[in-house]
Amino acid sequence: MFSHMILGALDIEKSKRFYDATLGALGYAPGTIDDKGRCFYRSKTGVFGITLPINGEPATHGNGSTIGFAAESPEAANAWHAAGLANGGTACEDPPGIREGATMKLYLAYLRDPAGNKICALHRIPNA
Repeated sequence: MFSHMILGALDIEKSKRFYDATLGALGYAPGTIDDKGRCFYRSKTGVFGITLPINGEPATHGNGSTIGFAAESPEAANAWHAAGLANGGTACEDPPGIREGATMKLYLAYLRDPAGNKICALHRIPNA
């Protein structure tokens, strides 16, 4: 459904260190910075980018917005969370763990990135 996601950053290098660590914990290569100073992470399913806002105003996080990254296991989600905390992220929501819905179980871990954007690592737990 999505081709790409772009988040505003306050400091590209600080955000790159954070996302290199968190996305690296999920198996993605470090981001590359283009000639416009934007940083991109590419996979076979899409592109994630961080950039200073093009209007010159400071980046702000979206109230009520969350971007989720797929994790292959609860352990990968925990590694993602730990890498984020060690690289300028802050914990938010409940601690990493299982959340049960009406039709499925999810393993979720939430962080705020260095610019305050809320992000999540999500692992869908197969039904028994």
